Amino acid sequence: MKVLLFNGSLEKKPTSTSYAIINYLQEQLHKKGATTTVFNLAEADIPFFDTAALQQIPESAREMTKIFREADLHIWLTPLYHGSMTGAMKNCLDWIEISSKEPVAYLTNKVVGMVCWAEGGHALQGINTMEAVAKALRAWVLPYSVPVVRGHLYNTADYSISKEYQQKFDLLVNLLTDVKFQFA
Repeated sequence: MKVLLFNGSLEKKPTSTSYAIINYLQEQLHKKGATTTVFNLAEADIPFFDTAALQQIPESAREMTKIFREADLHIWLTPLYHGSMTGAMKNCLDWIEISSKEPVAYLTNKVVGMVCWAEGGHALQGINTMEAVAKALRAWVLPYSVPVVRGHLYNTADYSISKEYQQKFDLLVNLLTDVKFQFA
């Protein structure tokens, strides 16, 4: 089973929140026998989506779309930006339009789990916007997501993921991988 971890954060530091969550999720997914691919938006060089560019599709957008469509399962992660996912993340997802004429278009039948973090308790707003986009791209959204209150994510002693969020991420991974077998 191939799992895509889509990092919508623009942070590049390996000590960032997105990398801490991704590292934890990868560890749990590998225990389940999954192969993971991390798509870091900050390193992807995806240009602004422009319908005129559909005549000459940038190679980075073509490669990104291929990676997204080849994965069996997805986990999308983003910090909350003004009540939504990052604009760069939405722009990236817009490029999946290039698959519209394929026999199985967009992200049809992909199962997507979602994680969003914020300083306060509003991370669910980011999940709601990601969910709307995933459904528009014909993906199945896991009915369990992880809205993270960033101040509760880490143990203060060693900056590791807190037990509370380990349990939430473990449940996300378990549900996501179990759903895959139901679709098989």
